[in-house]
Amino acid sequence: MSTLPTITLLYAGILSLMAIVLGLGAGTIRGKAGISIGDGGMPALHVAMRRHGNFIEWVPMILITLGLLEMHGVGATAMHSMGAGLVVARVLHAMGLKADTIQSIPRLLGAFGTVIVMAVAAVWAIVIFL
Repeated sequence: MSTLPTITLLYAGILSLMAIVLGLGAGTIRGKAGISIGDGGMPALHVAMRRHGNFIEWVPMILITLGLLEMHGVGATAMHSMGAGLVVARVLHAMGLKADTIQSIPRLLGAFGTVIVMAVAAVWAIVIFL
């Protein structure tokens, strides 16, 4: 059963807006500091770059997997649970990523939540294939 992934479309839109905000955060610091490449030794720029970079490293593959699951008929409740869980996890991760500590609770919850959503989606995709 194939359908267009309209629920995934919602979360792709929300997460795309978040990617813009995170990218602009790094770009704004770059512009104010006059730094074109790298972080110029600025911890604030390095953190902003990692907020955006980590987001870009994880979110696209999860969205692709969610879209494929939805196209294969995974129900709306499960799709919204994974999509909303991913949004919450990414917000927590971005809020918790700081230069002065690696172990902030929001960062850990965000990272763990992201991995959980990805793992659930990945295993579900494999099960559907089998």
